[in-house]
Amino acid sequence: MWTSSALPSLAVGLAALSGTLAQSYNDIPEIKAVGQHFFYSNNGSQFYLKGVAYQENYNPNGTNNANTQYTDPLADASKCSRDIPFMKQIFTNVIRVYAIDPTQNHDECMEQLASNDIYVIADLGEPGTSIDSNNPSWDVGLYTRYTAVVDNLSKYKNVIGFFAGNEVVSAQNQTAAAAFVKAAVRDTKAYIKQMNYRQTLGVGYATADVPSRNELAHYFACEPENGASTSIDFWGYNVYSWCGDSNYETSSYGERVDFFQDYPVPVFFAEYGCIDGVVGGPTHRPFTEVAVLYGNMSSVFSGGIAYEWFYSENQYGLVQIDGNSVSPYPDFTSLSSQLARVTPSITQSSAYRPSNTAPACPSVGGTTWAAVASPLPPAVNPQLCSCEVANLQCNVDSDDEDSYADVFNYICGANQDYCDGIAHNATTGDYGALGGCSPKQQLAWVANQYYMGSSDKASACDFNGLAKTQSPTTSAGCEALISAAGTDGRGTVPSPTGQQGTAAASSSSKGAAAGTMSAPGFFNYGSAFFAAYVITALVSGVGMFVL
Repeated sequence: MWTSSALPSLAVGLAALSGTLAQSYNDIPEIKAVGQHFFYSNNGSQFYLKGVAYQENYNPNGTNNANTQYTDPLADASKCSRDIPFMKQIFTNVIRVYAIDPTQNHDECMEQLASNDIYVIADLGEPGTSIDSNNPSWDVGLYTRYTAVVDNLSKYKNVIGFFAGNEVVSAQNQTAAAAFVKAAVRDTKAYIKQMNYRQTLGVGYATADVPSRNELAHYFACEPENGASTSIDFWGYNVYSWCGDSNYETSSYGERVDFFQDYPVPVFFAEYGCIDGVVGGPTHRPFTEVAVLYGNMSSVFSGGIAYEWFYSENQYGLVQIDGNSVSPYPDFTSLSSQLARVTPSITQSSAYRPSNTAPACPSVGGTTWAAVASPLPPAVNPQLCSCEVANLQCNVDSDDEDSYADVFNYICGANQDYCDGIAHNATTGDYGALGGCSPKQQLAWVANQYYMGSSDKASACDFNGLAKTQSPTTSAGCEALISAAGTDGRGTVPSPTGQQGTAAASSSSKGAAAGTMSAPGFFNYGSAFFAAYVITALVSGVGMFVL
């Protein structure tokens, strides 16, 4: 390894060598997806991702604990100025960040990145606030988080787009979760459009190399619903099948090229760089796959993002950081050498005529796929949830989440009709209008249904002190929303209007407190919500897949 701590001036010099003068995030050319390819919006040249995953002390597939803290990689300008000169040595033109704090200002880092021709793809979740593989939902807490990230990053023209999920489906018995991610894609795209943000901002999904990968790719690209765009704008593929000095056949790269030949949106490696069986150890990756990725795969794949920048306990990492010192490992040099030699064929947008169409949606059946493509979970509308709770006669008065499960079980077991409004069964497409509300709001709804159906009103709204009666109120704008949802909660959910994320955003990034349960802030999903999910799945008349 060699070290340096005083190279920030190199960043501007490398930007000049790339053929452009230093630019800002206001005037850097946007990247747009057209058919299977990305293009620069200013000159129409094809854009290939030469990226690196950039998130310190973070496991993208780790804990779903809301108390887990993370370091926002775009909030500390000194770290960006320390790292960017080294990124340019591996020809970086995009970084992937897995969790940012939407309450922080990212102007300085985004400006430094833009001046060095570096773009960003950002995941929308954070620890504790992302779609859970085994207990999936798409609700107020998630919607608030996702839209907050969009609000924060939308102004930067060097943001290509967002991932609505990362490896949410990583096993055969988790495919039902895809419906909730697809709903998140739909609502995030609708929010970008409603807020008049840049239409070049894309929303995609990053998948692991799992047995259901083909069904996943078709599911997220199919477009089953008229009037709502539910398909992804790009497809990220986390691939670790090329280890050491592998080859096109052994790694199955050829099979992936054949499969995505007719895919309608850009496909790229959202993570790559296997460490298994590497001669010399994990820090000696030869990155021989680079020549193939940017060679005979480039007609189908749009490049990739190497995993990862910071060396950590997982033994992945191109550099070791010690304060202001950056020490590249041997695989940093290998990656740089490999990328220096690639010359992918460049297509001009003016000469490109997309011909690939959306694939058919996979069908539910057997042991391979458990999510219908239509209907999807309804749009999340925070105002509807607040309106419904205010209009109840019996409301939940406790934030003790651990006590919710027993009440859900009791009420839904007493009469399944009471819980129809919170149903969310991805296999049958059976969804209640209140299924997008927070667990506390959902419990309030079913408690009120129980109360209204009880002949003994004096004791029907207590649940061991968890709930109490209230005088219902209907604020301006609520009447139409409540009417649309229906008295049984089986009606429709109007899409929300206005800015949703910025004002309500909280964070669990380092130095900030974790989100709380108070609506519309983030909710710490736990056992109570899981119990509700199981109950409503059974209420819908369909058991969970046993795979």
